Amino acid sequence: MVNLSSVAIIGSGAVGAYYGAKLARAAADVRFLLRSDLGIVQARGLHIEDRENAFTLSPVAAFGDTKSIGPVDLVIVALKATANHALPGLVPPLLQSHTTILTLQNGLGADEEIAAQFGAAHVVGGLCYVCINRTAPGVIACTSYGSVTLGEFLRPVTPRTRALAELFERAGLNPVLTDNLAEARWRKLVWNVPFNGLAITAGGGLTTDKIMADPALVTRARRLMEEIVAAAAAFGHAIPQSYIEQQFVVTSRIGAYAPSSLVDYRAGREVEIEAIWGEPLRRAQAAGIAVPELARLYAELRTLAVAPP
Repeated sequence: MVNLSSVAIIGSGAVGAYYGAKLARAAADVRFLLRSDLGIVQARGLHIEDRENAFTLSPVAAFGDTKSIGPVDLVIVALKATANHALPGLVPPLLQSHTTILTLQNGLGADEEIAAQFGAAHVVGGLCYVCINRTAPGVIACTSYGSVTLGEFLRPVTPRTRALAELFERAGLNPVLTDNLAEARWRKLVWNVPFNGLAITAGGGLTTDKIMADPALVTRARRLMEEIVAAAAAFGHAIPQSYIEQQFVVTSRIGAYAPSSLVDYRAGREVEIEAIWGEPLRRAQAAGIAVPELARLYAELRTLAVAPP
């Protein structure tokens, strides 16, 4: 029997706080690692502004360090990939022999990095299809929610992954299981590469509705998507043309959404340039795939997002 009764959230920003609060509301024992919001969340709780079901989680099991959290069954890593250098100092106090580490991170490379640090057998990857932002300390707004894809690192679905999906299902988080986590990562890049990137480089920062209203940006987004699909194919991941068309349909429905990279850029925080754009670019070029639009966007982001306004 798979035990996932205790959960630690590492990275309690928009993603970690949202998923953790939903899991805690479904009666899981969830413990949050918090830094800047610690006092406010301890005093006021976590407020989730979900357009379908807003709620406040209070009290919150909030801690300032992982030693105080102690060993758990499930560690959810929701840090930005730029902060993964901190994981060796954060994760060990949480681990038991059976502990699962679920990575809710964007781009490529995080699964491999965490597996190298803590053992591949611990690692499950997750991909969040959701529009959420932290709007104030302890306040998370969700404007659109799809699903969360879960897959074992380098393995097909196991009883552990099914148990994790059942936990997420009880929390109303719409889990989808995949036998091919690597392909799922490339599929998410089809949206993340153009829309997170162009949101920063175009016009000083644009929400998705402004990108969709500009024919030239839509054309560029399509070229970027096609390059990602071609790169994925070089690694054996067949993504159909219809998937590209689906991204434009979905994006047209979400309205004026600020992608997470744009939020980080505007706030002066480090953008996940290497995970979302740099690593796919390097892998594509190593496989001999021409990706000029991706290379151009990566160069633009390196110029802009290294020194935000």
